[in-house]
Amino acid sequence: MLLPGLVATALAVILSLAVNRLVPALSPAVVAVAAGALLANLGGAGPRLRPGLAFAARRVLRAAIVLLGLQIAVPQVLAMGWPTVAVVVTATGVTFWLTPPIGRRLGLPPGTSLLVATGVSVCGAAAIAAMHDATRVPGPGGRPVTTDDDAAAALGVVVLYGSAAIVAVPLAASWLGLSPAQLGLWTGAAVHEVAQVAAIGSASGVLATAITVKLGRVLLLAPLVALTTTTTKPTPAVAAPAPMPAPPAPALATPAAAPGASGPGTSCPGVGGGGPSAATPGGRGRPPVMPLFVAGFLGAVALRSLGLVPRPVTAVLPDVTTVLMAAALFALGTGIDARKLARGGRVLLLGGIATGLLAAVSLAGVALLT
Repeated sequence: MLLPGLVATALAVILSLAVNRLVPALSPAVVAVAAGALLANLGGAGPRLRPGLAFAARRVLRAAIVLLGLQIAVPQVLAMGWPTVAVVVTATGVTFWLTPPIGRRLGLPPGTSLLVATGVSVCGAAAIAAMHDATRVPGPGGRPVTTDDDAAAALGVVVLYGSAAIVAVPLAASWLGLSPAQLGLWTGAAVHEVAQVAAIGSASGVLATAITVKLGRVLLLAPLVALTTTTTKPTPAVAAPAPMPAPPAPALATPAAAPGASGPGTSCPGVGGGGPSAATPGGRGRPPVMPLFVAGFLGAVALRSLGLVPRPVTAVLPDVTTVLMAAALFALGTGIDARKLARGGRVLLLGGIATGLLAAVSLAGVALLT
């Protein structure tokens, strides 16, 4: 039954919006993740909530990502000029490609390293959720490329370092003597969450520049997800001997699905989820080259870029997207185990290295090209 989990999610969204109104520096996304983690670690995310949480973590998330595309107009991003585009693409690309090998050196699972790289380099928790949703395919040894534990660890790291950036980036910019234009570019290119960028931009008077640059990074989410799913090599269906007859499986997946796990109420036909598909061990081979929700994101970007989205719609889109994203991230936050995160020194170290790498590369680009 979806209702209990959806009611809990709705209450968490209301709380997130209220906290954000009182403390604008705390974005609804960050508050929602923290609320989900708090609920889970206090033992409140029981079996009755899981179907609704799983629905929010999958279907609501995909809707939010598609709507995010309606906020991005490619001509507006390109109008920033080639130096800005070069800074964004270089900093994002270098961080995304170097973070996984650094994670391997630290002994972290590949899925954790991939999701930390995605969250830090692109757009924080939303990017982690999108990449995780697209890489639930069996990898070497049958283990999914990314697991719920990988996502929970990456979310905790991104929330931690992204929140710290709200204070650290303006202080560093002042110490370095950056101009307002340089601060806006560096903020958009180096800070994880859109809301965190907005918090810095509003306080520093560089909101328009910072948000435009940040949306340029968000635009890179789709090609990075598509490229990752294309290069992922799922384990072929195991050609085991014909299985012995077994009693019928129960209607509900066991163990009870965590948010985002496949099972009733979590699958999305044609997009990946429960049941045999190209993304499951018993499926027909490779997953889609591009998940449908990513294609929807690109389609939404195209609609906005062509001026086909009415102005009244664009006016309310940020608020609607914020609500949906907070709902999805609350559900994902219920997968965060604070005890595991506290023991996860290597994950915290990787997040710090990746954040520092993104900040250093983007700052070097700002200094050289602007």
